[in-house]
Order: sequence, then structure tokens, then C-alpha cells
Amino acid sequence: MESLLAALTSGDDERAEASISALVEMGEVALAPLLDLAHAPDADTRWWAIRALAASPHTQTESLIPHLSDPSPEVRAAAALALCAHPGEEAIEALIKTLGDEDSLTAGLAGTALVKIGSPAVPGLLEVMKDARNGIRIPALRALGEIRDHRAIPIMMKCLNDENESAVIQYWAQQGLERLGLDMVYIKP
Repeated sequence: MESLLAALTSGDDERAEASISALVEMGEVALAPLLDLAHAPDADTRWWAIRALAASPHTQTESLIPHLSDPSPEVRAAAALALCAHPGEEAIEALIKTLGDEDSLTAGLAGTALVKIGSPAVPGLLEVMKDARNGIRIPALRALGEIRDHRAIPIMMKCLNDENESAVIQYWAQQGLERLGLDMVYIKP
């Protein structure tokens, strides 16, 4: 185990990547050391620990959530990506908050993780659509469209028909409606 963890944190990307499958094969035994490394002072070490945790089928969603607020944007992105592999309803609130991350990759990955969670994420996403800034509303609306839940139709219609909405918001509203099979021409009476 020690040699695998040393390879993971060696700074050599090929060695680190090669160690992950062996760590995953060790099963739950590898989780505690990886979780410890995920709190290391070095951002690169934290990133590789999250990368290895993402690959393990034994990783719990709760273990990844705190890393969405890591000071390093690379670690936050890795945590959001890991949550795509380990989606759980307990991550919804943190992922919705992460839609506003200053790093656009992290925000996009948070949206993808919400899509993986699916319908349970819809109420929170609909709430965000009410009063959040466009930087958050855009990935939220994209996620709603990809989830394809009919509860999102009213907000998509509102966004599409509101001439004060940005073109990007209107685009994602239209895409969402098309994914729901509602790709018709909308005319104001």
C-alpha cells in the first residue's frame, strides 16, 4: 500500500495513474489513506487522492462533498467530476452552490453531476432559476434540460418567452423544451 500511495503522490503523472487501478483493487482498505491524502497541504496530492477516490466503487458521496469548496480550482473540478461517478442526493445542495464556482470547468462539472443525480435535483434547480444570477442560471437551466423532467417546463417557457432574458438563457430553455419533445414554434398571442 505504501508504495502505491508513494507512486500516487510522486509527481509523475504516469506512475500516479498506474497506481490507481491497484489501489482500487485493494477495495475499502485503500479508502482511509486516500481520504487522508485528500486533505494534504499540497493541491496536487489532494487532486490525485480525489482522482483515485473517483475510481473506487467504495467511495461514498459524502466523502467527496467537502472538496467542492477546496481552495484549488483543480481539486474542486476533480471533486465535481468524482461526484459524476458517485452521484447522491446528499450532494445536491453543495453542487447547486458549485454552479456559481469562479472556475467554469468546475461549475460545468457540477451541472453534469446534478444531471447524473436526476429528478431529485429538479426542485433545487428550479429554486435557483428564480433569483440567481445568469452565471448560475445558465448551467442550472442546461442541467434541467438534460434531466428532462416535466416540472421544468413552466420555467423553460418563461425563459424562452421573456424578452429580457439573455440569448444564452433562451437557447438553453429552447434546448430543454426540445429534449422534452416540445420542439414546436412558440408564438405570443
